[in-house]
Amino acid sequence: MNLPNAEQLLTKLAKKMRPDVTKNTVLVGIYTGGVWLADRLHKDLACALPLGTLDVSFYRDDFHEIGLHPQVKPSNIPFEVEGRHIILIDDVLYTGRTIRAAINELFDYGRPASIRLAALVDRGEREMPIAANYVGADIILPEDKMLALEQDDNGKLDLSLYDKAIPE
Repeated sequence: MNLPNAEQLLTKLAKKMRPDVTKNTVLVGIYTGGVWLADRLHKDLACALPLGTLDVSFYRDDFHEIGLHPQVKPSNIPFEVEGRHIILIDDVLYTGRTIRAAINELFDYGRPASIRLAALVDRGEREMPIAANYVGADIILPEDKMLALEQDDNGKLDLSLYDKAIPE
């Protein structure tokens, strides 16, 4: 399968977001790929307020099944969430469970005025009623495939396709 260029998708995503980013907008990236994207978007969109990051490991509804990710990172929300307009950023939107976990965590910090969602790729197949406001590309993948965003040592982003185990 021929995957789109992640760098081009990031440029497209920034262009879609630009009209809605004001001096009072905050970006929050979800580890890991969403943080890479948020960092780049924060610079490209010249956001005035600091960048936030979330590790939703403890907020996932499948935590008891999959356990703790071996590389949990601390969440960092260096601004007041109460009343803020937040754009949550993730690399691949799939079932919606990661986004649900991120929203739950954000509400532990306060009640935002709004939360919008930006995703580099939307692969569909939602298990929750969640939709992105900004999407770089919609991609249909077979059920046995996973899509991952990777970043090299120079910061270049690339999409990769992997086989995943399907429960019987």
